Amino acid sequence: MARHIYSCPLRWSDMDAFGHVNNVVFLRYLEEARIDFMFRLAPGDGSPSFAGGSVVARHEIDYVRPLVHRHAPVTVESWVTKIGAASLTIAYEIKDPEQVYVRASTIVVPYDLAEERPRRISAEEKLFLQKYLAEEPAAA
Repeated sequence: MARHIYSCPLRWSDMDAFGHVNNVVFLRYLEEARIDFMFRLAPGDGSPSFAGGSVVARHEIDYVRPLVHRHAPVTVESWVTKIGAASLTIAYEIKDPEQVYVRASTIVVPYDLAEERPRRISAEEKLFLQKYLAEEPAAA
């Protein structure tokens, strides 16, 4: 099983009045990693997979430890924990080599923008996603 690794820079504007990354900003980090995973790494040269659209059906976030501003980026690791007929679940850890700041998951639904409705996961998408399929890690 492979994991997608995304390096996410911390921006000064990500900080709140208490000097740590605001809880809402973590959703942006997850979005950046998810988009990188689903679109840049999508299978096939010129493949329409994932490019047709998708919507988030659910986010779940556990804030494990505060993250304060620094110049070094954090790593967002992501992998797939479930592939359904018309949805998938992506799990994440936002971390450094020494510690985890956030554990999260997102349910994503492929969406046909032209038809304005959800669609099924294609065979090509499923094949791609299966490379990243694993069970979620046990909480530390």
